[in-house]
Amino acid sequence: MQETLKKEAMDSMVERLSTIENLYFPRALQSNAVNPSQRKSLLLDLLSRDTAVFLERYGSQLNFEELREFDMLNNDYEINWHLKNLRSKVSPTSEELKSRSVKVKNRRLAYLNKLIRDGSYFSEDSMREREPYLHHEFVGKFQDQSARGMARPGERWSETLMRRCEEAILISKIRDEQQRLGVAERDWVGQPNRQVEEQEEEEEEEEEEEEEEEGEGEGEGEEEEEENEAVKKIDGVVNSNEMRNDANGGQSSREQQNEEATISVEEKEDLMNQFTYMMHQKFLSGEDTQHLDYSKIDDDETLDDHWLREANHDAEDKYFAMDEDD
Repeated sequence: MQETLKKEAMDSMVERLSTIENLYFPRALQSNAVNPSQRKSLLLDLLSRDTAVFLERYGSQLNFEELREFDMLNNDYEINWHLKNLRSKVSPTSEELKSRSVKVKNRRLAYLNKLIRDGSYFSEDSMREREPYLHHEFVGKFQDQSARGMARPGERWSETLMRRCEEAILISKIRDEQQRLGVAERDWVGQPNRQVEEQEEEEEEEEEEEEEEEGEGEGEGEEEEEENEAVKKIDGVVNSNEMRNDANGGQSSREQQNEEATISVEEKEDLMNQFTYMMHQKFLSGEDTQHLDYSKIDDDETLDDHWLREANHDAEDKYFAMDEDD
């Protein structure tokens, strides 16, 4: 086989590969692959000695024209298998593209299930770190923000400070996105709740009025005192309704729910499930490139084992179901 492969093609091929930085070499050969000249010698030796292994290791680095040089060796089953596999990646047919797309979707779904089982990548804290604004819109605005800065049991003070710094960065990212989207300043994350402040001021004014009325009405009958109390209660309800109506102007229903803190535990769980579902879809569609190397996932053939197991399991279920029907 060595004699049939053109020497000029071999030299040109290994010459180019030898200039690639961080080109893979087995650990035993790494000390002898420091410079291009040494790498070229090792590559040429492997290509001459075992072409199939050469294609397995470095075939993905070859272009279409370089792969054509191996056509004269395609009578060898192992070499031919590598050539077909490599060509399908370099210049795939429409059928190969379709098959590849299905494989990638299945492998990502298998990897998604693995990440879910591991419990870290799709934990609430991890998802919030990756998408702070999306988390805020679905979940965060209904949570107690002050609790995030509190020290946790068994946590060192340095760890608490580090977590607070990270929290400040996330808050800043959320605010930046709110400003970009034109969210009213009063609704920015971290802003004091205007409605709560107004309610507290209202209560303080009512207490002051009550003290004044008590002083003026000292000695008067119980009937007049009860009447004053009834008037105050009515005024309080009216003021509360007016305040609620003012607060509702120009705000979304979710912002109103946040300010009034009326959503139930079931609603919070539902919103968390919606947020988690969106994060799953973002991963599957390839939007997590800042956090994951998709090429390692999409090319990982071991992930196909997941679907082989699923297919076998489905086949067994179908078999036993038919057996029961009989």
